[in-house]
Amino acid sequence: MHGKENTIAPILEEALGVKCFTADTVNTDQLGTFTGEVERDHDPITTARLKCLLAIEQTEADLALASEGSFGSHPEVFFAKADDEIIYLLDVKNNIKIVGRKLSMETNFDGHYIQSWKEMVNFAEKSGFPSHGLILRKDEKSNEIFEKGIRSWGQLEALTNQLMQDYGKIWVETDMRAMHNPTRLLVIAEATKNLVENAKSHCPKCDFPGFIAHESITGLPCGLCHHPTRSIRALKYLCDSCGFESVNPRPDGKTEEDPMYCDFCNP
Repeated sequence: MHGKENTIAPILEEALGVKCFTADTVNTDQLGTFTGEVERDHDPITTARLKCLLAIEQTEADLALASEGSFGSHPEVFFAKADDEIIYLLDVKNNIKIVGRKLSMETNFDGHYIQSWKEMVNFAEKSGFPSHGLILRKDEKSNEIFEKGIRSWGQLEALTNQLMQDYGKIWVETDMRAMHNPTRLLVIAEATKNLVENAKSHCPKCDFPGFIAHESITGLPCGLCHHPTRSIRALKYLCDSCGFESVNPRPDGKTEEDPMYCDFCNP
């Protein structure tokens, strides 16, 4: 519905040898919308899985893929906003599910009350307008939306002048739907590449695909005092098919942590 296939399909077709097509009869907005008309009732992974099941039901395919994004505060970096993209691949014929994910601070996710055209221009320019769309609504918490997908200065100015006369101030926010947000599409591409990597990672014991890290193990030693820190030391991998587990060092090869992140050296 939001043009994500233009970003996702080329990556999958080249890497996995599949032929992608869209399930045009599926209305994924029924599972939640960014603009709040429909609340999302489930977590992102469950929502993506439900999208896959809807597509399989409508198309009778046995392999489906869906994308689901979330926006808000970064879980680890204070005051930073983040885009968390999930790509979910469901193979019902072979009972395989593989997830790709990208958590990125590269996002224009934002919203503000505006009381003048000058303030609107400042917000729009900071948000990457007009290549990135905007949404106008009555107030931050209201589902009363005046316009979505605004992508021209003329339309934005006309709406702003009209709504300022009627309400004095209005709420403007970035349109996070993929077809109106090129920055988000870049993150979706990275999540898709992560899915491909996970699909090509096979269990050493049974060769089942999707052998990926399920748990982080902390305790990376400080480079100065050698005490364990809260940084990740290793990753635990688990096979969804045979249950085989493997603990592997960090993939980046890092063996010591900077003392600035050590609770002993920098309490």
